[in-house]
Amino acid sequence: MTNPFESALRQLNNAQKAKSFPSDLIERLSKAEREITVSIPVTMDDGRLCFFEGYRVQHCGLRGPYKGGIRFHPEADIDEVRALALWMTMKTAVADIPMGGGKGGVVVDPNVLSKTELERLSRGFVRSLYRDLGPDVDVPAPDVNTTPEIMAWMVDEYQKLTGDATGATFTGKPVDQGGSEGRGAATGLGGFYVFEALKEKVGLEKVTVAIQGMGNVGGHAAKIFHQHGHKVVAMSDSKGGIYNENGLDPVAVENYKNEHRTLSGFPDVKAITNNELLELAVDVLVPAALENQLTKDNAQKVSAKMILELANGPTTPEADEILHSRGISVAPDILANAGGVIVSTFEWEQNKTKAHWTEEEVLAKLKDTLVPQAELVWQQSKELNVPMRVAAYVVALERLLNAQGKGE
Repeated sequence: MTNPFESALRQLNNAQKAKSFPSDLIERLSKAEREITVSIPVTMDDGRLCFFEGYRVQHCGLRGPYKGGIRFHPEADIDEVRALALWMTMKTAVADIPMGGGKGGVVVDPNVLSKTELERLSRGFVRSLYRDLGPDVDVPAPDVNTTPEIMAWMVDEYQKLTGDATGATFTGKPVDQGGSEGRGAATGLGGFYVFEALKEKVGLEKVTVAIQGMGNVGGHAAKIFHQHGHKVVAMSDSKGGIYNENGLDPVAVENYKNEHRTLSGFPDVKAITNNELLELAVDVLVPAALENQLTKDNAQKVSAKMILELANGPTTPEADEILHSRGISVAPDILANAGGVIVSTFEWEQNKTKAHWTEEEVLAKLKDTLVPQAELVWQQSKELNVPMRVAAYVVALERLLNAQGKGE
C-alpha cells in the first residue's frame, strides 16, 4: 500500500527538480510544525467509557492560520493526516488564500455510533484540542464523515470553553449558524470551474464523464456536469458503480441510492466495479473518493483524456509518471478540489467581519479566485514541460518562499 505521506514528499521533491528552490524551504515543508495526538474519552449510551485516538497535524503556518478538515474514519492514521496537512499547505498556496495547512482525524467508524455518542465524540475532540485552535491559529472544517451539524457542536463546545462568539474557529457550519452560502457545492463546483478553464487547452468541449464517489463532492460534481450539458455515463459509491453509455440522471441516481442505500438494482444500467469505472473510455475521469485509486497497476489501462482529481491524493507518483507519458492531462487535487477550502476561507472572513454574502457573491468570488490559478498552473506546466501537478507545486512553493522571506 502506498504511504500517502511518502507520496506527498515525492511530489514536493518533483517540484524541486523542476525548478530549484532553497533546500531549507523543502526541508521545512517535509515536516509538520506540530503534531498532536489525543485520546478522547467518550461515555457511550450503555455507560461504558471508550477512548478514541485523534490527531491534529499543523503543517505550515507561513501564509496564515492552519486550515484543514477533520475526518472520522476507521482507517485514519497519522501518516494519512500528515499527507493531507501537507497537501492543504500546497492547496491554500495554489489558491492564493491567506491560510496555511493542517488536518485532523479520529480513528472511528461513525456509522456504529448513535447520534448522542457522535455528539459526545465531537465535543470531546474540541475539549482535547481547544488550546491549539482559534480564528488566528487553526481553523478546522468538515472532511470525510463529518458534517455541518458536527461543526455546529464543535463551535458550541469551543465557545463554552473559550468565550469566543465569532464562530470563526470552525468552517463548514450550517448556514443559519454562521456557515457560508454555497459551501455544500463548493468543492464540486470549483472542480467544474477548473475543468472549464482547462477544457479547450486539452482539446475537449462537450464531454462524457465517469465519477468515482457519491459523497458531497462527487454527487455535486455529477449534477453540475449534467446541468451544463455534459454526459455523466458512470457513477459509483464504495460498494460499486453503474454505467450507461447514453448517460445517467445524477439526481435520479442519488434519489435511488438514498432510498435503497445501494446503487444495486438501478434500472437500465450495467453494474461495474470501482476498478472498471477507472478504466472506462470517457473524456473526463473524476476520482472523488479516497486516495491511492490510480496506481502503477492500473494507470496503463486508464482510457480517459483528462483526470479531474476531486479526492485528495487519488493518484500515486508512479501513476502520475505513466499518465504523463501517455499524454493524459491530470488536473491535480491541490488545484481541482480547492473550491472547498476557498469557500471555507470566505466563511472565516464573513464570521470575522460579521458579514453574510449571498450565494451568488460567494460563487462569483470562487470563480474569480480559482480560474486565474488554473490558467497559471497550465502556463507553468507548458513553460517547464512538466505535469500540471508539478506545476501546481511550483506555483505553491514560490508563494511559500515569498512568505518565508517576509517572515524572517
